[in-house]
Amino acid sequence: MRIGLLGGSFNPAHDGHRHVAALALKRLRLDQVWLLVSPGNPLKPAAGMAPLDRRLASARAIADGRRTLATGLEAALRTRFTVDTLRLLLRRFPNVRFVWVMGADNLEQLPRWRRWTDIVRRLSFAVLPRPTYNHRALAGQAARRLRPVRRMAREAPLLPGLAPGWVFLPAPQNALSATALRATREGSVS
Repeated sequence: MRIGLLGGSFNPAHDGHRHVAALALKRLRLDQVWLLVSPGNPLKPAAGMAPLDRRLASARAIADGRRTLATGLEAALRTRFTVDTLRLLLRRFPNVRFVWVMGADNLEQLPRWRRWTDIVRRLSFAVLPRPTYNHRALAGQAARRLRPVRRMAREAPLLPGLAPGWVFLPAPQNALSATALRATREGSVS
């Protein structure tokens, strides 16, 4: 089985997340994408963060329950950091070929993740474009350091189960963001 892992706060989940999951399924030739709803992102402030059950419900609302699944797996595993989640997933599912799926915004901030170099040694990843982040991300610290293991976009289907390795997948971009959605909702409340 080939599974893409798309982690995030999903505060709330939206069509941009659905867009990324659909692209990952197709371009990486995956069997499933798991939306890993974080119990608490250490890089984001707790203020304004909806409760986990509400964020998980919003992720389930954009998932199809078959090829795109929303999960509170990190809460169940009691992990807070991606490196710990991956260690447990790789141990529990030794026959699954995982690949991490992220937007260019996450590639840019990857060096801030706990033990990020351990993450990229354990798991390959696919980066999808995000408006305003692409150039900075591809010129950033992580992309520079990982240049020797970068693959061409046409090699994306090889990534699941392969590490280290990564690809930037040129694709139509979806400008939706949870931050913008929350700001719109807060503005309509007042």
